[in-house]
Amino acid sequence: MSSSVLPPEVPKGALDDATAAKVEALIEQEEGAQNRLPGLLGHAAVAVALGMSLFHLWAAWDIVPTTTLRYVHVGFAMVLGFALFPVGRRFRHRIMPWDWALIAAGIYCIWYLITGGDDLQDRYVFPEPMDIVVGWMLIALVLEVTRRATGWIMPAVAIAFLLYGFFGNYLSPPWRHQGYDMERLIPHVTITLEGIFGTAIDVSATLIVLFTIYGAILQATGAGKFFVDFSFSLTGGKPSSAGRTVVLSSFLLGGPSGSGVATTVTLGTVAWPMMRQVGYRADDAGGLLAAGGLGAILSPPVMGAAAFLISEYLKIGYLDVIVMAIVPTCLYYASLLFMVELDQRRIAARRAADPNAVPPVPMKVDPVGKLLREYGFHFSTLIAIVAFMAVGYSATLSVLYATVVAVVLSWIKRETAITPRKLIDALASGAVQSVGIAATCACAGIIVGVITLTGLGLKFSDIAIQAAGGSLVITAIYTALIVWVVGLAVPVTASYIICAVVAAPALMKLGVPDYAAHMFVFYYAVLSEVSPPTALSPFAASAITGAGPYRTTLQAWKYTLPAFVLPFVFVTDPEGVGLLLRFTATMTWVDVAWQIILATAGLAALAAACQGFLVRAMTGWERTALAVAGVLMIFPASLDALAPGVVPFPHWIGLGLAAGLTLLQMRAPRAHPA
Repeated sequence: MSSSVLPPEVPKGALDDATAAKVEALIEQEEGAQNRLPGLLGHAAVAVALGMSLFHLWAAWDIVPTTTLRYVHVGFAMVLGFALFPVGRRFRHRIMPWDWALIAAGIYCIWYLITGGDDLQDRYVFPEPMDIVVGWMLIALVLEVTRRATGWIMPAVAIAFLLYGFFGNYLSPPWRHQGYDMERLIPHVTITLEGIFGTAIDVSATLIVLFTIYGAILQATGAGKFFVDFSFSLTGGKPSSAGRTVVLSSFLLGGPSGSGVATTVTLGTVAWPMMRQVGYRADDAGGLLAAGGLGAILSPPVMGAAAFLISEYLKIGYLDVIVMAIVPTCLYYASLLFMVELDQRRIAARRAADPNAVPPVPMKVDPVGKLLREYGFHFSTLIAIVAFMAVGYSATLSVLYATVVAVVLSWIKRETAITPRKLIDALASGAVQSVGIAATCACAGIIVGVITLTGLGLKFSDIAIQAAGGSLVITAIYTALIVWVVGLAVPVTASYIICAVVAAPALMKLGVPDYAAHMFVFYYAVLSEVSPPTALSPFAASAITGAGPYRTTLQAWKYTLPAFVLPFVFVTDPEGVGLLLRFTATMTWVDVAWQIILATAGLAALAAACQGFLVRAMTGWERTALAVAGVLMIFPASLDALAPGVVPFPHWIGLGLAAGLTLLQMRAPRAHPA
């Protein structure tokens, strides 16, 4: 196995030893503290991981029974999880006797489920004693492998839901249910396709693992390094373009990686020295790097794992999810661009006021044309996924064929060629990267199984709607807060799975289209990437810049805030679904274009209000007025719903107010910020 968990694009000398150790520890919080097994054990672990990848590639090509695919997927995740993730840090880099026992128990459970066949599925209502024993074993194994790979919070939440399933009859209304004994609850969670082997594991086994393999292949070809180099070259390597370079490179690098932490670390090691030269404070730079990394989870074609779940829950093609994400992703990065443009104005004003300021030194970069001629083929691998889906292939076959395209095209350049050794390492790495996600999905399946059995999702919807007085806007605010709070404790994928079955139904009951409700939940689940205590991207950025982790997290919130008010438009404005490129019966492309223009202008106003700088530094009342203008432009329908007729044509008032404030700033004497 690899000797370091740092992404391959990070130059080994880019970080000092202490910083590299901090970054590695933070990445391990997301991906688990992996063993580096020596000798035959290491080769055996690679062989198992390679077998997992080959099995899933074969399943993408040929037909494998659904239950078998899900069982084997969880089985591989448990074997690799117990072998590669130690029970505690002091037991790293070796397999202990209890690890062997857990591996054997996991293999036995999966063998029992596969050999049980249809008979096992048919008798889940009247299970045999051994079914219950194996069910308890499987639950314990899933909880333990999830704890090793992702931490203790997710298993603790799953245990709390299990207790609710067993003892809910002792609670007071409206949370009370009839209560279930283990003969009813355990088979529901472990045998049926409503629990551990439900939708989340189905998506993990059919899509997520293939995309992690695809991402590992791209890493091996050097595509990530090319995307970073291309971004720096396109902006000329100028220090004054440091912010723009971060935004552009995070967009290009985030698409194939789908990982916020990996994108943040890769960019931070290269961009932080230039950002420091130009005048960025450490916490500002860290916040921007984390915000760029966050975009990796939002960026097509390889969005975060939760995006694949949207496709499965809504029973739509993954290409439809990509299409819905196009405009919000562009608006997210547009918002970041507005912020960095204002950063550059503010920093330039501060440097102009400082007679002792040292001019920054440009970076040496290769010309854009040269990079495109030599390595431009890397773009084709990203285009290939969308192209295959556009001509009618399933997402599974599309990523399989795109992976083959990436391997073939890698031989255009000798240094990027995927040799047999590199191919084996990449396939094994892709399998290992999917273990944490598979464990999370299996553990989330326990929670979903309890929710479906007890009817908690419907109860929760009624409670939320009643608390909001039937108001869609207030219900959306409650839903956002719920998703955000859940995301504080668990990763993005788990947060989305839980809230998709608990919080989204409340919005749908009030008439919000299902796709809009799920995209709303998805975007707020993504906030967990920049929200403590699981704010891994800002913490990784702070380790690189040397700033305080919580100051960096607050700055990341500042950079992402304008874009994250946008999802309210999906659910509160009847025409807001135009931002998802969906049309109601009365909508045209002109209406969609108008929605995009209003959203863009509103985000620009909110970005300026957050930065406190437009043409010059703004006073407190100017910031407040510009924030109000942004809200009026983005949420006209929401304001009409809260106070019908009180503010006629709010978007025009917002546009006028923003224009007036801009003219006022242009005419007033220039002042340097303190």
